[in-house]
Amino acid sequence: MKNELEDKKIAILMTEGFEEVEYIEPRKTLEDSGATVEVISLESGNIKAWNNTDWGKTYVVDKGLGEAHAGDYDGLLLPGGVMNPDKLRNDKRAVDFTKSFFEAGKPIAAICHAPQLLIETGALKGRKLTSYESLKTDLENAGANWVNQDVVVDSGLVTSRKPDDIPAFNNKMVEEFCEGKHEGQKTVAEGQFA
Repeated sequence: MKNELEDKKIAILMTEGFEEVEYIEPRKTLEDSGATVEVISLESGNIKAWNNTDWGKTYVVDKGLGEAHAGDYDGLLLPGGVMNPDKLRNDKRAVDFTKSFFEAGKPIAAICHAPQLLIETGALKGRKLTSYESLKTDLENAGANWVNQDVVVDSGLVTSRKPDDIPAFNNKMVEEFCEGKHEGQKTVAEGQFA
């Protein structure tokens, strides 16, 4: 995996309450593969992780959504956590930022509860994916084909269910980010909003 992604810049979109392990391990994998990563959040400053059953460490945000542009990145990583995607999906800037990756056909990797944000993009109709099991009905209502597997890849969209799936998630994330744009990822027309 060394240097597979050396020419890639990856955005990690998250906010307060992201699941710590779903950020730390994928980020390390991306960096070990040569990628440049930037943490994007609702505002610049610091955000606090959730670590299983309690608050975790605090992490630095590289850019607030007001200064980040999806066109500057080759892929998007969305860590889960219960609070994190719920806050992000209620922020139009976060939804629009994420939607831009679908519009451009750029790969997205989302784990655990992160697909909650993907629902808001309107880009899941007909897509095959997985997530934390409690999101199954919400994803099916958004038109997705939900399956119970450790990792699912659908034209540049990589999803996994939970922290136990991180090794499989990381492998497929690197593979899809390395491949780059996917025509099948363009499930939302440019400028179309759900």
